[in-house]
Parts: sequence; C-alpha cells; structure tokens
Amino acid sequence: MPFDILQWADISDNYGCTVLLGNGASIAVSRSFTYESLLGHAIERNLLPDDARQLFRFFRTEDFELILRIVWQATNVNRSLQIPDARTYDAYVRVRECLIQTVRDIHPEYDQVRDRLPSIYEFLKGFRTVISLNYDLVVYWAMAYGFDRYRQHSFKDCFVQNGVFSSDWPRFREPIYGERSTTLVFYPHGSLVLCRNMVEQEFKIHTRDAGLLENILQYWQAESVVPLFVSEGTWEQKVTSIQNSFYLSTVYREVLASRRDTLVIYGWGFGAQDIHLLQRMQGSGIRRVAVAVRRGDQAFCNMVLATINQYLGRNVVVDFFDRESPGCWIH
Repeated sequence: MPFDILQWADISDNYGCTVLLGNGASIAVSRSFTYESLLGHAIERNLLPDDARQLFRFFRTEDFELILRIVWQATNVNRSLQIPDARTYDAYVRVRECLIQTVRDIHPEYDQVRDRLPSIYEFLKGFRTVISLNYDLVVYWAMAYGFDRYRQHSFKDCFVQNGVFSSDWPRFREPIYGERSTTLVFYPHGSLVLCRNMVEQEFKIHTRDAGLLENILQYWQAESVVPLFVSEGTWEQKVTSIQNSFYLSTVYREVLASRRDTLVIYGWGFGAQDIHLLQRMQGSGIRRVAVAVRRGDQAFCNMVLATINQYLGRNVVVDFFDRESPGCWIH
C-alpha cells in the first residue's frame, strides 16, 4: 500500500521540536553542493599531489580535516623542537591549499544564496532545535539574516562572546532582552565557522557580513588555525573524530540524546555512514517523525520506515511530506 505524501502545512503544527538537516537541504539551495566528497572533487581536478594522497591512504581516511590537523600538529612539533623538516611542512601546505581551493570551487558566495535566506529563516525559527549535518554556511547565514531584523526571536549556537562553546548550553533556551522565543543550532559534524588552534582550543570565527567565507579561508591560510568539521568517512571513523573534539562530543553525547517528542528530517538520506545519529536519539522520547520526500519516492519511504522502526521503535508515528511543499525550507 503506497504511503501518503502530505503537504508541510498539513502537519507543521505537530512539529516544533527538532529539525535535522542533511546535504539535500544544501543542494536545494545551490547545485554546487552536489559532490560525492571533498577528496573526490580534489582528486578529479588534480588538486591533490601524490605525496599528499599517500597521507590519506596511510591513515585510511577521506577526511580532509583529520589529515590537515595531523600534518599541522607534526609541523608545529618540529618547529617547537627546531627540527628541520621541510617535507612535512610542504605536505601541510599542499593539503591546506587543496582544501581551500576545493571549498572555493564548491561553496557558493553569499550573493548567490541570499534570496533563499528569508524562507530558510522562517522555516527554521519554527523549531526549538536545529541540527545541521552540513558544514557549509547556509544555516549560519540564515541565522545572521534574522539577527538585525527580528528581535522577538533569536537563534543561538551557544558560543559566547570570546568564540568558545559553553558547556552549559541548555541555559541559552531561556529568552532574554525582550525575546519571545529561541532556537538553538548545533553542528554534529562541525562547520566551516568552527576551528582549532595549535593547542587544540576550539572556537567560532565571528563574522556576520557577506565576506565570511573568504575570511575563514584567510584564517586557514595564515596557519593560525585548522578547520573543525568531519567531512567524510564511515560511521566508525566519524564517531572517532567526534570524540576527539569537545564541541562535537558534547553535541553527540548531550544534544542528540536530549529529550524531544518530535523530529523533522529534511535532506538526509539515512545513509549508513550517519546512522549513529539515530542511535544517539534512542530513548530521547521521540513519538513522531516527519520526513521530507522527493517526488513521492515510495522506495525511499519504505527504507525510512524500516530504519526508524529499527532505531527509534515501532510505535513512532511517521509522516512523509513533499520536500517542495510551501512553507518548508526554501519554498
């Protein structure tokens, strides 16, 4: 029996707790995000030299952030001990420049997506929590769009003024300064706006203007920080990377497992490499899940229902809605 594909307006009143955004959400904003992996893009365009590829093979990973951090740390150790090692530094520079060029190739500029931001803002402000699996700047730009326009609602990512993430993140749910409501935003796999310095301190790069993307890349190029995001890998590799970060591990252990009764999923394909996210939500109290569907894809609905039954329980009510219906995401 085929599943009913509803309109977002038919069910939106039942869902105001949490929305989880996958790569399909970013692709809806810009087709430039339709890539298989950052590493694949770099190799396809001959941006990554052979000796740098050897690092990925040796560490058995496709995660740019991990390789860049490993080589950067080795370079800093050699510098501190005054060990001459031009080859390690050269490898770091090549991986860094490759990542910068790849991000420049893939990520759209602010002016290319700005017309989408009002719709995204209106959609996201209907939730208490936003969980974005995407490391791009789309959600961050949507948050900034509303910052100077709408004082009654506030988006908060729980980073305080010095750019450091607050471990007491639940306190940010309380409205202040005349706000009527708040939405907390988290990045379980990191984001371009997040970085680490040479002693592994993590912080957010603060810029609200349209030059944020270039500002981030300049930070990387200045050799003062490395990015904090998990771009590729199996679920085991991703969980290992998550556990090596205070911010990511806090989101993974506390935010994903926190109490919620409803969950909306937009643009996430339920891939095996990210199934750890649903596993962390087991026992969080989810009673209803709404999943965005592309063009009435019944095979996708069958797969989703089986996955939700397996990880969240068979008593969870599942609604499917047209991902292009009015009022959801960019529509």
